[in-house]
Amino acid sequence: MCGFLIEAFLVTRRRAASASFAMFATFVTLMSCAALLPALAASADTSPQVKLALFDFELEDFSAGASLLPANPADSEQLKHVTDEARQSIAQLGRYSLVDVSGADAQAVKTHSLRNCGGCDAAIALKLGADQSLVGMVTRISRTEFTVRFQIRDARTGDIVFNKQTGLRMGAIESWNRGAAWLIKNGLSENQP
Repeated sequence: MCGFLIEAFLVTRRRAASASFAMFATFVTLMSCAALLPALAASADTSPQVKLALFDFELEDFSAGASLLPANPADSEQLKHVTDEARQSIAQLGRYSLVDVSGADAQAVKTHSLRNCGGCDAAIALKLGADQSLVGMVTRISRTEFTVRFQIRDARTGDIVFNKQTGLRMGAIESWNRGAAWLIKNGLSENQP
């Protein structure tokens, strides 16, 4: 009878030791996985940046006096300002690498008429080494009503991959920046891969 009790005791001890080892192995595995999570998360965020050719914003003027009045230097200055702010905001997204567009010599770039060139911005962007092109437009509906729009094309195919406008009716020309910032925050940062 003592032999049976000793045998039962030894079997129970072996099982307990085996269970302890299994618990220890599980613990070590979980801790190893937990240690790797930050590295895995960091590698998920390092997808290659999209090379973006962001051209100068353009003004589309549909106001009543547009064809009668000469170009306003304040409009040109504000277009430069909204372009600069858009470049800074898009660069901060971390998803894009901005390509220098100052070397683009196409007529549509020089005359600020990319919005009317039938997608020629894609070919220009590709020539500059970009993956995508962005044409930003401010549309003047009246002297105090404006909308802001972005259109992004795939540089290789010319397909439009993003096209959104604020739909906001804004007051002064200083509000063009707010429209661009809104599009970046509520469109570009959410909808681009």
